[in-house]
Amino acid sequence: MTFNVRVLGIDNLKQAEMELARINYDKTSIPDMDDKVVFRVVKLENISTKNADLLKQAFFVNGGEVVVGRSTMDLGIAYADVLLCATIKQIQMAIAQLKIESWGLPTIAEAIERTLNNIESFPQRSYDWQHHSLKIMPRRTLIMGILNVTPDSFSDGGKYNTIEKALYHVEEMIQCGADIIDIGAESTRPYFGAEKISAEEEMNRLGPLLERVLSISTVPVSVDTYKSSVALEALKLGAHMINDIWGLQQDHNMAKVVAGYNVPIIIMHNQDTTHYQQDIMSEIYNFLQKSISIGIQAGIDPNNIIIDPGIGFGKTPEQNLIVMSRLDELRSLGCPILLGTSNKRFIGEVLGLPVEERVEGTGATVSIGIMKGSNIVRVHNVQAMARIAKMTDAMMRSDM
Repeated sequence: MTFNVRVLGIDNLKQAEMELARINYDKTSIPDMDDKVVFRVVKLENISTKNADLLKQAFFVNGGEVVVGRSTMDLGIAYADVLLCATIKQIQMAIAQLKIESWGLPTIAEAIERTLNNIESFPQRSYDWQHHSLKIMPRRTLIMGILNVTPDSFSDGGKYNTIEKALYHVEEMIQCGADIIDIGAESTRPYFGAEKISAEEEMNRLGPLLERVLSISTVPVSVDTYKSSVALEALKLGAHMINDIWGLQQDHNMAKVVAGYNVPIIIMHNQDTTHYQQDIMSEIYNFLQKSISIGIQAGIDPNNIIIDPGIGFGKTPEQNLIVMSRLDELRSLGCPILLGTSNKRFIGEVLGLPVEERVEGTGATVSIGIMKGSNIVRVHNVQAMARIAKMTDAMMRSDM
């Protein structure tokens, strides 16, 4: 008789429970085995070397490991980054111990516990308006269709520059599977210097069209703007959500406007240069964490916050590929993730193709983005991407 050996990919407690069931594991004889099957590596950045040493002791006695640098071990530096390596059960036991210690360890324990809960819990959301609703749920990636009413957008600038053309495109996108329509009246393309316009000009472009789109759209309508005055006027007209490419950090009134209307807000990572002093994912994470804090302090409901890594903004093509490969790290923030890669330059750089020939490349980013935890994808070609998303959902989340 032969036997088989293979390595399993168990990423969460649900998958652990299913694998245990497949081997007829008896819960009554050895309870709580599922949290001993799931292994986690958690990175803590910029903690004191004193706390790093205490963490190492707490995890060691509970069967886990804390990896520190050489300079941390001999207290040669004041602050350091560490890796916690343990099963969920071991982490839970260490957290319980840390919560009764001093030296700021309870705060660290709570942060670790909150982050693990974010990873284990799907960021399910339900948004309701007078005539529309939107649900973020497992196995159902949402499609945001892009409508640019600008003369200079990188992918479709000038294509929908009349109200008739724009309305036709909105209806077409909805028929093809769009769950949200995102309207932008100012080009924010990250390359080749998009022309900045005043809030007045942006509203002149947006206002008449937005009213018409709202009157015909059967799905929620988002407005892509980083200006609070434009957002305010759009919300007065009935827009359902705001998409801010500067993550509430460019216009300091934006958070108050969004809070006042109690609508979902997409906060995107952005910066003026492609230089990162630290690890790029660490800086993106810190930026988004700051944006979340700004929003909550202004009165935005945490459940209304959606995060976006800002692919193509403040990043080189190579950096975009790194962010795509590590996108799942942002799940630790506990917010739904929107991914906007459609037709962008890094796809053209990899494939050597112009913007009008990047559908397949965009499809690859949509699929991997869903695999890495994206809940909404912002796209130009709605029909193709809706099909790719539906197929990816069916494959990736059948056991979640």
